[in-house]
Amino acid sequence: MEKTSFYEEISRNKRNSYILISFFFTLVILLSYIVGVVFFRNSVLGVAIGVFLGIIFTLIGYYSGDSLIAQVSHAKEAKKKEHPYLMNTVEGLSIAAGMPMPKVYIIDDSAINAFATGRSPEHAIVGVTSGALEKLNRTELEGVLAHEMSHIRNYDIRFMMLVTVLIGLVTLLSDFFIRSFFWGSRDRDNKQSNVVFLVVGLVLAILTPIIAQLVKFAISRRREYLADASGAQLTRYPKGLADALKKIQKDHEPLVEAANKATAHLWISNPLRGSKQFFDGMFSTHPPLDDRVKRLEAM
Repeated sequence: MEKTSFYEEISRNKRNSYILISFFFTLVILLSYIVGVVFFRNSVLGVAIGVFLGIIFTLIGYYSGDSLIAQVSHAKEAKKKEHPYLMNTVEGLSIAAGMPMPKVYIIDDSAINAFATGRSPEHAIVGVTSGALEKLNRTELEGVLAHEMSHIRNYDIRFMMLVTVLIGLVTLLSDFFIRSFFWGSRDRDNKQSNVVFLVVGLVLAILTPIIAQLVKFAISRRREYLADASGAQLTRYPKGLADALKKIQKDHEPLVEAANKATAHLWISNPLRGSKQFFDGMFSTHPPLDDRVKRLEAM
């Protein structure tokens, strides 16, 4: 495997992420357009409603997302007296990255994992499990923390929050479309004149949430590769993170009890890995650990 520079890895993943998010925005606008034409006979009104709902959803997530995620994850803020090495490591990485030090939280769980959240480097949270503190050595823990710090520095958290919000919006529009189609007006003449358009719209309403979820997972996987590369750049020691990922892969208790499907993409490794799900490869929020380790070892 050829050696890859940090900057090439970062550039490639950013480019692919922009392509994916553009595709997602297109889905939202297309569904809003169909809802507007079919039910309001005004495409501009439909798109306007979609944009309005998107703004409302985004504002709620933007200003309260970090605190909500910390509460859902049962995270408790770390104190320097109790965890001096953890706090000093985060502080040192913050200085190296040229960003404010985020709040540090600990999740009482034996699994080896960590996450980051927040709307900006000035309003960010880094959380690690007690299992990570117990089972990782210093260079491995530093690699994991650098990965999470990179998510913050690269504004990945804001990016993924936007994707999550838009998925909620797409689901709302799709649900409205399907319910209105079956339980709405029974004007036969109007339905017959729009039968082809209605069928296409209904199919799109059913498929769009599925496609949106696939896009979300693909974006999440891309951002994990980017954070791996950025974290390795920050520590100048890719082996630290690679070794940590190997330990995570061999962890006998990978399931994080406080995690759920809504927050799974925020963690460094899939926190639901211990639960069996259909189509794990297609619907996984994270790339294979083996692949991530190979990329790090090639840097």
